[in-house]
Amino acid sequence: MKTRQVLTHTGQEFTVPQGIQRIDTRATHGWQVRYQGTKFFADGTRGAEKSLDMAIRELLRRIATLPAPVVLQKGPSANKTSDLPPGISGPIMTPPRRGSRARAAVLSVLLPRYGQEPRVKSIYIGTERTYTDRRFEEALAKAIEMRAEVVKKYEAAATRVKRQQGQALKAQLRATREVRKAHA
Repeated sequence: MKTRQVLTHTGQEFTVPQGIQRIDTRATHGWQVRYQGTKFFADGTRGAEKSLDMAIRELLRRIATLPAPVVLQKGPSANKTSDLPPGISGPIMTPPRRGSRARAAVLSVLLPRYGQEPRVKSIYIGTERTYTDRRFEEALAKAIEMRAEVVKKYEAAATRVKRQQGQALKAQLRATREVRKAHA
């Protein structure tokens, strides 16, 4: 899991994992967990170090129990001229195949793959002569099903990776505490 160095308003420096933000304003000082919602841990009388520990525990709890947030589009973009779901475009007319004069209509489906380049698949609807509304609806249903299946796998992979990162962070924190105890 990515970490960064954060300097508080009092000059203390902390190594902070991704998903936790420092809030320092005139009246508010503390750490905010930003993972599937937010939760604030004020420094109060405990101090910045103790409130950061509490925020990290909350972050680790959320990582272990909640699905990872993903940035895949949930609805059609405002610029999209059709009412097709996100990741599906068309119908697109393809050039005629060798030996044929008929162009084919297809739907283009963007298939995201976690940690890899997405793939694009074409779903055949028909030629200019065989294209019908029924064939379009069937191809669209197939495209929606295909996209939903891949998005589900993408979200599962993102959650699995995030949980591995959470476990690594937990081990790193445990090792840091042991080093502190040895030097104390």
